[in-house]
Amino acid sequence: MHSIPLSYCSIQLPGVRLAQLRNNMSTHINNFPKLHNAMWPGLVGKGSPGAEPSIDLDTMLEFTAQAEVDGVRFDGVDLFLFDPHISIDGDDDGIKHLADKVSAKGFVVGSVVAPVWQPTGGGPGMGNEADRRNFVGQVRKACHIAKTLRDLGVRPHGVVRIDSACGPADWAQDPDGNQRRIAQTFAEACDVADGFGERLAAEGEICWGGMHSWRKMVDLLERVNRPGSLGFQADMAHTLLYILGYNAPEDALLPADWDWSDPARLDEALKTLTDALRPWTIDFHVAQNDATVKGSGTHDKTGHHCLPKDPNGKLSIAHHAGFWLRGEDGEPGKSLRHICWDGCMFPNAVMSQPETWNDILAAMIDVRDAHGWTEPSEEGATPAEAVVELHAELDVEPDENQLPEPETPRPTSQEPAPSRPAKAPKSHGKQAKGKAKTAKTKRPRAKPGRVPAGKKSKARRARAVSSRPKAAKRRPASKPRKKSRAKTTRKRTVARKAPKHRAKRVPARKKASGSKRRRR
Repeated sequence: MHSIPLSYCSIQLPGVRLAQLRNNMSTHINNFPKLHNAMWPGLVGKGSPGAEPSIDLDTMLEFTAQAEVDGVRFDGVDLFLFDPHISIDGDDDGIKHLADKVSAKGFVVGSVVAPVWQPTGGGPGMGNEADRRNFVGQVRKACHIAKTLRDLGVRPHGVVRIDSACGPADWAQDPDGNQRRIAQTFAEACDVADGFGERLAAEGEICWGGMHSWRKMVDLLERVNRPGSLGFQADMAHTLLYILGYNAPEDALLPADWDWSDPARLDEALKTLTDALRPWTIDFHVAQNDATVKGSGTHDKTGHHCLPKDPNGKLSIAHHAGFWLRGEDGEPGKSLRHICWDGCMFPNAVMSQPETWNDILAAMIDVRDAHGWTEPSEEGATPAEAVVELHAELDVEPDENQLPEPETPRPTSQEPAPSRPAKAPKSHGKQAKGKAKTAKTKRPRAKPGRVPAGKKSKARRARAVSSRPKAAKRRPASKPRKKSRAKTTRKRTVARKAPKHRAKRVPARKKASGSKRRRR
């Protein structure tokens, strides 16, 4: 079935409007990058004294599975590898159970977060030897889980997310020395990730020492200098605070008293930021921010995540996502196979509302519509082609004005033939011998009811005439003879243009045609 651009599909069904068709069949053409939802908002800033209870993984998966906008759903989830969601020390049976649970919802797994912080079994990346060993050990466990999920077929893409696991204030006590030790720890973690075929992504946030400004983040990545093993995870909310220089005023790209009245100035600052970090970016979080910070429970103050429709949000999500998702040439980068929504520290009551996740999904779809691309599905058809096929199968009566005109039948030299066409008679004598000599030459087959000139003897022509209906006998014979001679003339002309091996047949036909006129 041929694919037709949707702009050309204009069909009308009884009682069904085109708007209804668009609501029932997805009009969102792009199918990449895939759309994921983060599971850690059920844990971050929750479950500790003074904070709200954690939301378990099953509930977060259900929230995600129920979201739907224009027939589009989330494609997968990104995971936090820590209790009570997932044990970092779980065995392979537990990982298999996790894979089955995620697959049962129709999802795949993307990126996973390694619990590298000291309270979760890790240690500061700039700490002592034991701290750094614990850090690398947690990375090893996370890479094992990530690889096992990949081997089970439920994780087609994604990274293992890390950070420095230390605060900016502690880092500032020895900036150069601490930055050097963090780079060394990251390099050791890269060696571990390489052994599992995984890549690490450092998420830049203002709350992580050595990663708390965009310049420090670039410096750390360049010190490690392992672009095939370590990259940058960009979060739209956290990187907005990068340009404000919240924990590093010397690296601010906008003045402290800026009033957000000039969108072009914001775009210019974001371009400077993304030009420096986009080449390192291997994972991306869609988010909204109101240019403030927030902390909850044991989590330090960091970029305040807002809901997509928050009137205080400073970002035009779909527009500003393009600074990360498109290259300098303006084309989609296509290196990010999925993008993930990240919205932490929302109240549990807000997270329990279906419209929350529908609004989030709608924002994700807008980003993909603006900066995504289309790839063939497993069945070999793009989403656009699949929609057109549904249109083509509808029982719609075609427009008579668009139907092709029927071909005009060629005039015949005789009256309509009887219902059973007469068979061409066999040749005898010399004619048969002549036919045998030229058997390899293809001649046009006679149409039913017509007898080519020069093919029959006088006796056979008489029998053919006598077998015609009486109505044909009463008609004057002059008219069909004239038409027959005209057609015969055209056939003789074609015969003269034939190849040389047919030249022997032309005199015979001329003779037959001439004798026919003399007998008449």
